[in-house]
Amino acid sequence: MNVNIACLKGDGIGPEIMASAIEVLNKIAETFHHQFTFTHNLFGGHAIDETGTALPNDTLQNCLAADAVLLAAVGGPKWDHGIERPESGLLRLRKELNLFANIRPVDVYDKLINYSPLKSDRVKDVSFVVVRELTGGIYFSEPRFHTENEATDTLSYSRKEIERIVEYAFSLAKTRKGKLTSVDKANVLESSKLWRKIVNEISKKHPEVEVEHVLVDAAAMEIIRNPRRFDVIVTENLFGDILSDEASMITGSLGMLPSASRSGNGPSLYEPIHGSAPDIAGLNMANPIAMLKSVSMMLRDFNLLEESNSIESAIVKTFNNGYLTSDLGGDTTTTEFTKHVISHIEAFAVGGVNR
Repeated sequence: MNVNIACLKGDGIGPEIMASAIEVLNKIAETFHHQFTFTHNLFGGHAIDETGTALPNDTLQNCLAADAVLLAAVGGPKWDHGIERPESGLLRLRKELNLFANIRPVDVYDKLINYSPLKSDRVKDVSFVVVRELTGGIYFSEPRFHTENEATDTLSYSRKEIERIVEYAFSLAKTRKGKLTSVDKANVLESSKLWRKIVNEISKKHPEVEVEHVLVDAAAMEIIRNPRRFDVIVTENLFGDILSDEASMITGSLGMLPSASRSGNGPSLYEPIHGSAPDIAGLNMANPIAMLKSVSMMLRDFNLLEESNSIESAIVKTFNNGYLTSDLGGDTTTTEFTKHVISHIEAFAVGGVNR
């Protein structure tokens, strides 16, 4: 298979984990006889420095023309007070690519249970997915403004936006345990009242899926108290952003969670959910697992299942052998971890799994 991938390394640790991803993809290409073509594009803070904007037009056009977009990380304190922030490029990219569904799987590995801040009996066998609506809500709605004495943000959703993400979540729930948790704030917000109404309407078309409604504050508590109760969580943009970051910590580190942002009519985008971690940038300390798992999600979406499984297996074997980065209490560098993953992918092929 030939796959054209637009690479956005971005800022902070972004270049380091992007290098890890490309090394692994090159090994996958060699092992499974594929061709991955990479275009490297300015994006985020460094794009602002060089072009004055976080999402240059050349970058946008390359992303639109690609089969998939791979993003590492954006942002940093250097750009906090500029005219444009790096994150504005990400919001615009999501809109331009029509990325309406952000999929964030949360899985706790047995070997890493002790690195979770929660007790082991609460996190063992935890596996759920947060489905976050990505193009609507308070991040995009107008009007918005601030003055010295007043600020306004607007939260709005259309029926079409809600139906699209909820239908996707029901479809995903059917491939898992058949349970859907819709998270809202329907006791206060008008947008949430519409959200809940539409979920109930759509649920009638999917009677095989168990549906529950949970207020966002209760959901935040339940993710800590009893995370095993969840299978698929579907929620609006802001709530999904916050809840998935919270959920990432029960895995032991923010560096563990990948994501895929699905497009309605174009390339999807794959990225770790963590930030640019400027405090460790350039120190070869970054955990590449979330980035590599995002690559695995990308390959799975191209129906390259063995290739995806080889990466997942290699990651697990690497940390099972005691190679952990500093966020998990170890001293393995980014490049060392990547080399171990690559060696396990090679062993995967030699062992006859591939052919």
